[in-house]
Amino acid sequence: MEPLAADEWTDEQRELLRGGLARADRYLTGDAGAPPPPILGLLARHPRVGAPWLAFSGTLLDGGTLDPRDRELLILRVGWRTRCHYQWAQHVGMAEAAGLSPGQIAAVPRGADAGVWSERDRDLLRAADQLVDGHTVDDAVWRRLAGRFDERRLLELLFVVGGYVCLAMVLNSVGLRPAGGPDLDADADAVPGPAGTPTQ
Repeated sequence: MEPLAADEWTDEQRELLRGGLARADRYLTGDAGAPPPPILGLLARHPRVGAPWLAFSGTLLDGGTLDPRDRELLILRVGWRTRCHYQWAQHVGMAEAAGLSPGQIAAVPRGADAGVWSERDRDLLRAADQLVDGHTVDDAVWRRLAGRFDERRLLELLFVVGGYVCLAMVLNSVGLRPAGGPDLDADADAVPGPAGTPTQ
């Protein structure tokens, strides 16, 4: 399914999508000076679902209580595990801006066993893997996370992983690919991304 081209959007579609995610609003109001990202064109095809989704994403990205570095680590692991090219491409830069080093980003495909992680990071990665694989966090990992995060952050962690797994299913199923950037299928060895086989 192709994203709806920006010149095909109606005023109603723009208005419905506006107000949920600040970084999306720049494109919806024409202030960005660039074409909107493909995901906005996809959501414009069903703005009554797309608008609440943007608002939910806006809460996680701009109004959440999780440290942005923790959030981006979880999202990158979900992007890798679900082989979501679009999600991975969109969040590598956000992860760097949030404090993950290039070496840590490159280690995301190796998961919790990579030597670059603190125990805190390892438990975040384990939680993401357990949620992807079995849809629950085991008692041992949960206890350790509960020793580091309050109830709001614990709930948010679950919503981040669950929300981005849901998004990955949509993006993968409609075949949405990042605009430009590296071809992860052709360059899987050089660029960590969802094209290869993850080591858990």
